Amino acid sequence: MDRVLYIVNAEHEADTHIPRHQHECFELVYYIHGLGTCSIGQRSYHFRPHSFALIPPNFKHDENHQPRSEVLFVGFHCENPAISTLSGVFEDDKEHTVLQTLVRMNEEFKRKRDGFSELLNLQMSEITVHLQRLLGGSGFQSPAQDQMQYVLNYMDEHYRHKLSVQSLAEMSGYSYDRFRHLFKERFGESPHRYLLLKRIHYAKSLLLHTQMHISEVSATAGFVNDAQFCNMFKREVGLSPRTFRVRSKVI
Repeated sequence: MDRVLYIVNAEHEADTHIPRHQHECFELVYYIHGLGTCSIGQRSYHFRPHSFALIPPNFKHDENHQPRSEVLFVGFHCENPAISTLSGVFEDDKEHTVLQTLVRMNEEFKRKRDGFSELLNLQMSEITVHLQRLLGGSGFQSPAQDQMQYVLNYMDEHYRHKLSVQSLAEMSGYSYDRFRHLFKERFGESPHRYLLLKRIHYAKSLLLHTQMHISEVSATAGFVNDAQFCNMFKREVGLSPRTFRVRSKVI
């Protein structure tokens, strides 16, 4: 049976760093508000509202909170074998089941009515069984899936800026080679080619719908210089940017 040791609701100011430390028990840290990064063991993760970290006993971990944040965390012992090997940052379901249970636990802990300790243990078991059920469900994201999706979202928002595959790998928490392999396996293209195709697609839109000079299109779409843009564009589209614009207007 699960046994709760402590439950704490805390707020962190912007740019707060929680130094690397470890516990003798499991810890579940729920991020109610805020954004930031954390490391658990040798892996790095990004957290956001309604995600939570699950940290096994004796795993060193830290946190970096960027904006002001609120967390609710619980320390507990657990003998569930499905949970004992699990670590990382995960997404709560759409109903925020984990959060709702933690809030009830926190209220029970503050009131300390008769039998509160036994009830806390039962509620913690609710959470661990809930996580166990989600392991094979479509609503559950493993750390690898979550981190790769986060990186893809970041690329989709920032492809017009200078991005290195190395920096994206660091964001994912994987080595350079492992990141490239996982990215291509999941999304069908290498990170470099994915960025290139995004930039080409955006450049085509600018050529068709604006009067921007070729050099402006190149810079706005995220290319290093005009020569790189023209070479890459012709290789992918089969026409130079200028010819593509002229022919599209004729059509």
